[in-house]
Amino acid sequence: MKLRFQRVALVGKYQAPTSAGMSDSSRDALDGIARFLANEGCEVALEADTAANTGFTDYPALPVERIGVDCDLCLVVGGDGTMLGVGRQLAPYRTPLIGINQGRLGFITDIPLDEYPAVLKPMLRGEYEEDLRPLMRARVMRQGQCVFEALAMNDVVVNRGSTSGMVELRVEVGGHFVSNQRADGLIIASPTGSTAYALSAGGPMLHPTIPGWVLAPIAPHTLSNRPIVLSDSMEVTVEVVSGRDVSANFDMQSLASLQHGDRILVQRSDYRARFLHPRGWNYFATLRKKLRWNDGGY
Repeated sequence: MKLRFQRVALVGKYQAPTSAGMSDSSRDALDGIARFLANEGCEVALEADTAANTGFTDYPALPVERIGVDCDLCLVVGGDGTMLGVGRQLAPYRTPLIGINQGRLGFITDIPLDEYPAVLKPMLRGEYEEDLRPLMRARVMRQGQCVFEALAMNDVVVNRGSTSGMVELRVEVGGHFVSNQRADGLIIASPTGSTAYALSAGGPMLHPTIPGWVLAPIAPHTLSNRPIVLSDSMEVTVEVVSGRDVSANFDMQSLASLQHGDRILVQRSDYRARFLHPRGWNYFATLRKKLRWNDGGY
């Protein structure tokens, strides 16, 4: 069958500490995948930082923005954290993403490393399931001015410093006052992020096709303050009323230090990440596998 994706970019996880900036296992995995893609007839490129940390010189090195413009597909080798960072940057270009799991859980990097040759071969020829995930757009407003802006795929988290007490946050949804909450913090999570930090805080899991968010308090002072599911068509506003060392995190990969009176505005972004999965993939199978629901069962 004819290739569906001719120009394919590779992104690797390179945080592992070695003299080259990447573990030997990660480097070997990327080398093998690049060779596999080339043998399948693909034109292979490496994301610029990945190329620098592997030392590979056989393939063009491209910044993520050029990948969005020049490449038909991006393969991310690592864990969900690696995919989150790349996915946010490529969403404006609508570049499809495939995740090869070299991490632990791997909800969105779902292809096991040792299975990639058999799984990728038909996917490169158009046999896949497409999974669109809306992003969140968050802004930090201070005295009417935007002082920080970021996209998030998983969640926006407002929380206290590690050595400080509770924070007090005023929450509005769709312009309507909800409550003043005293807690360690507050999570606003997308369906993608509902299986991340929000799940640890007692929130529900949302199917990725649901146009909603989870609003989940972190260790609330009032036990009746429970997680709630909201429509993602409504803007959520969180104002810092009191507390020390308060910060806002966006996918835990970018951070803004907050002051009293700062307002965090969270809206649905116009951008969506495009994940590709093997033919036959479904969300419930992922949950069963990753959360080990059938362990000890039949």
